[in-house]
Parts: sequence; structure tokens; C-alpha cells
Amino acid sequence: MTDINELKFDEKGLIPAIVVDADTKQVLTLAYMNRESLMISLEKGLTCFWSRSRQELWLKGDTSGNYQHIVSITADCDKDALVVMVHPDGPACHLGTVSCFTNTVWEKK
Repeated sequence: MTDINELKFDEKGLIPAIVVDADTKQVLTLAYMNRESLMISLEKGLTCFWSRSRQELWLKGDTSGNYQHIVSITADCDKDALVVMVHPDGPACHLGTVSCFTNTVWEKK
């Protein structure tokens, strides 16, 4: 088990968190956590992120009701990125889509 003190936050104190549906394995979103939001996530069992645009903490679902219940959090080999497996209560994207990743850039035919 990795100690959170081993995680490598960037110069702004952030670590990317790739959120994945634990059942479907679909990537839902990419967000950022700081130490405080990670601690809140661990304590509540719900995803909490640092909003880079608003410069504040946000517990996913507080306004939409679309909470993300954490199943596991795994760090990559360099310990500078996280995969957060969740059971979502609803869409992950603020546009109302299940995933934020809906804009195909390239696809092998």
C-alpha cells in the first residue's frame, strides 16, 4: 500500500486523477487533487477535487447530486498520477454526459 506522503504533487501542489467507472471501466473524467482534497476523498469515500478555474475545493455531486463513490485509488509507477475507480450516481460531465471524453480526435478504421 502506498503512503500518500509518497505521492508526487506538481509545483502547484496538484496530482492528476483519472476517474473511471468501476463497473464499465469507462473513463469518466480527468480532474486534479491537492493533499486536502485527497484527504477529504479518503475520509468521505467520495471524490473531492481542486478546481483550477475556481481555485477552490469541490466535492463532486454537491450541486448536481452526481456523487462518485470511491472503490479504489491507485497511483502510477512514478506516483505522480492517480486512477480513481468509482461507482457514479449519475453523469460525470457538467454537460450532462456520462463521460467528459466524448470528442473523438482520431479513430482507427
